[in-house]
Amino acid sequence: MQQNNEAQQNGCFKEAVCVDAQRVYDSCSSKDCLEDLQVFFATSKRPTIEHCASVRLRNVDVITTYVNMEPVPFNKGFYSVDMTFVFDVCVDVYTAPASCPVSVNGLSLFTKKAILYGSDGNVKLFTSGHPCDDSVPPENGKVLPKAVVQVADPVGLSARVCDARPGCSCGCQVPEEISKQFGGDFDTECARNIYITIGLFSIVQIVRNVQMLIPAYDFCFPAKECACSNDNPCEMFKKIDFPTDEFFPPKASECGCNKDSN
Repeated sequence: MQQNNEAQQNGCFKEAVCVDAQRVYDSCSSKDCLEDLQVFFATSKRPTIEHCASVRLRNVDVITTYVNMEPVPFNKGFYSVDMTFVFDVCVDVYTAPASCPVSVNGLSLFTKKAILYGSDGNVKLFTSGHPCDDSVPPENGKVLPKAVVQVADPVGLSARVCDARPGCSCGCQVPEEISKQFGGDFDTECARNIYITIGLFSIVQIVRNVQMLIPAYDFCFPAKECACSNDNPCEMFKKIDFPTDEFFPPKASECGCNKDSN
């Protein structure tokens, strides 16, 4: 025991253990400026859009991202990751100059592709548990890697409204579970369209479950006890520091970026 304590104090690991973890084989980041994305609206929202005089972009959220991955032909170990981002777009619609705006939520889609390296494996993987586990190998018997997409909150840049061109259809194939969130089906014919421009930051990774040998120091024991406070709300409020920065935002030279360098 004394030797183990001395080893931990000297920064030495206790033993080597084998863990099954997701290793990142390849990744890439994207900074996309998405110009003139069309916003689609449910049938119940179309009358408001048809009488739109001007529009302002209020907020954009990512509802979900559909990810599909397939091997790249004649390029062993590489995979094509197709991503479809689904945005919930909230716009303020002005039906007349100097009028009060009406907030309307619509849907916008963006599709992109990334080709990344994910290595190649010929083993078959069988696990206990749910039969629909995503680790079950495909029909060809090979265990495919997994594509992971991380998306930051989009940055709303601008919005505009314009008349639709003759014969132009603004319909889109929207999954049923998404269309229910917007109050029903989406129109296929419209006289006015709304387009937005947003900034999007994303990271795409290809990961595989692999067994790795890592140094282990010890088990992770909690460093503190669970506290159960019976203080009344005012006593708890007194323990909170006054948010000075909320009232007096720091200047660029006071951002504290070099705080740790001293």
